[in-house]
Amino acid sequence: MSALVASPTQGVEELDAVRALQRKLYRAAKADPGRRFHALFDKVHRRDVLGRAWEQVRANRGAAGIDRITIQAVERYGESLLLDELASELKEGRYRPLPARRVWIPKPDQSEKRPLSIPAVRDRIVQAALKIVIEPVFEADFRPSSFGFRPKKAAHDALQVLLDESFRGRRWVVETDIANCFSAIPHEQLMSVVEERVCDRKVLGLLRAMLRSGVLEDGAVRHEVTGTPQGGVVSPLLCNVYLNRLDRDWQTEGRGVLVRYADDLVVMCRSQSEAEGALAKLRSILDSLGLEPKEAKTRIVHLQVGGEGLDFLGFHHRLVRARGRTGARRFVFLARWPSRRALQHARDRIRELTARSRLLVPVEEIVGSVNRFLRGWAAYFRIGNSARHFDKISKYAVARVAIFVAKLHRRSVRYGWFVIRQTNRLGLVDLSGTVVAPRPNYAWRALVAERRR
Repeated sequence: MSALVASPTQGVEELDAVRALQRKLYRAAKADPGRRFHALFDKVHRRDVLGRAWEQVRANRGAAGIDRITIQAVERYGESLLLDELASELKEGRYRPLPARRVWIPKPDQSEKRPLSIPAVRDRIVQAALKIVIEPVFEADFRPSSFGFRPKKAAHDALQVLLDESFRGRRWVVETDIANCFSAIPHEQLMSVVEERVCDRKVLGLLRAMLRSGVLEDGAVRHEVTGTPQGGVVSPLLCNVYLNRLDRDWQTEGRGVLVRYADDLVVMCRSQSEAEGALAKLRSILDSLGLEPKEAKTRIVHLQVGGEGLDFLGFHHRLVRARGRTGARRFVFLARWPSRRALQHARDRIRELTARSRLLVPVEEIVGSVNRFLRGWAAYFRIGNSARHFDKISKYAVARVAIFVAKLHRRSVRYGWFVIRQTNRLGLVDLSGTVVAPRPNYAWRALVAERRR
């Protein structure tokens, strides 16, 4: 076997060693909340840690940075050679991150765009290695109110809290998100938070170098004094580390139940006055962190049957009365289904995959790409009261494929529908019957497991 290719056994052993390291760091941090870790850098450039970091970067694929080196180019060059070079550079203090490549991506249904920073592949590997080492230390401190970008946490864990708390009577909701959160976090304040747990000078120096590496935009490199660039591997962790101050302060001073997913958050309250106090407290804490809520998305919503709802994590949430027999008592619960924006995104993506510009692509590939999108989209939104909306998206997908077939054969749309009926929908997935309705005070993972049985 080539020296550049690791055996499956070696890969499993490395993964187990990395997991053992993370468990050890987590237990040590959990056992002593005041401990500051001073010997972490030697773990960042450990060969098994770098190997695990590379596997994560390769799995995420992603575009090239300013050096134009792609994942495929690294594979051709030899991943072991690159990892050995990175380990050597880190050990000898020669590693310097390159500026990230800045691109602007449109936000769904909005005219504004979101800045995305794309580090070089080699820098993404080092960031992933640093994240592997320091994440367990900070994970030990994170509060139950934080759900975004955390191991063994999912968006549906946050959504379950909304369902449970509304069932318990908290039906006044403060909803907001933090304005330009990733780009507004002050570097010095962030580093002071990191230093509460990490005192390894080389790790701190590496982190400062990453924050100060800058972005290349319009041919010029800009070095910011705020922000953790969106697109960086370690950025979501740093965002959580900084906003843990918000979670910590809320635990002792806040009103209502805070649910935070990265920079999106809601507070569940029992009364209007409690919600108003919660919003005032939220503004105060964010101001002390150098942040502020996005005014256009900040409001207080009263959840009531027949009233308005709110959008959170891609779902629209609204209080409804359960259907039942006439005269029977019907309980009230917080229902959720894909938001208008999520539905529009699904239609836009299906239309893009079945566009006239793809007529040279075989129909089987078109159907396969639509199926991959539908499965991924439905996997998220199926845990909700989404049956009616799934039916609409399924019908839309069938209609778009029928139109595609008609254009391909230069026939009428009626011909496309004839082909769909005669070929069992050409293999398009059917989303009917896939929805799992969530229940108050019942773990959503248990519901999914029940459905699988």
